[in-house]
Amino acid sequence: MKRGCFITIEGGEGVGKTTNMEFVAALIRSAGKTLVCTREPGGTPLGERLRELLLDPRYRGMAPDCELLMMFAARAQHLEERIRPALARGEWVLCDRFTDATYAYQGYGRGLPLAHIETLERMVQQGLQPDLTLILDLPPARGLARAEARSTPDRFEREQLAFFERVREGYLARAREAPERCRVIDAGQDLDRVRAQIREALQPLLEAT
Repeated sequence: MKRGCFITIEGGEGVGKTTNMEFVAALIRSAGKTLVCTREPGGTPLGERLRELLLDPRYRGMAPDCELLMMFAARAQHLEERIRPALARGEWVLCDRFTDATYAYQGYGRGLPLAHIETLERMVQQGLQPDLTLILDLPPARGLARAEARSTPDRFEREQLAFFERVREGYLARAREAPERCRVIDAGQDLDRVRAQIREALQPLLEAT
């Protein structure tokens, strides 16, 4: 059986990942594909428990290395329990954030050595990469204003603006390093234009499978 496609949606706070993930899911399903929608950190019972800890504002003093290892612990379980089995069945997987987020948040945002992330990536993913990554890009000040308007800020959302500027820099660096996989979408446009760019990026995969 042919392996399914693995698509990830990335971006900082308030860029519209949830809204656009629903749009991407609808496009994939309308093309007759069986789809698994998931998220990181999370996606499994264990991963969701780790997510709760990672986002809990009570743990603002969490060591960056601890944060990084928890992210990859959740990812290891996610791959084993949900992502790899779905792809092996020929299903499509759509994930709200994946390893690009780790490079952006823990690497660029926290300042952890990228080599440490690369080592964990090789160990946990064993070469698995998304077929397409949509990076929703928005100036952090605008994204944070959106995020603050909708909910109580979590542990990450309470960081200073400079942190999110570094995160954005990390995402754009990842896109430059893997232009064949990553598509940067200007999330500051009106929704119709954002979705037109998403449709354009996704269409070749839908037509090829």
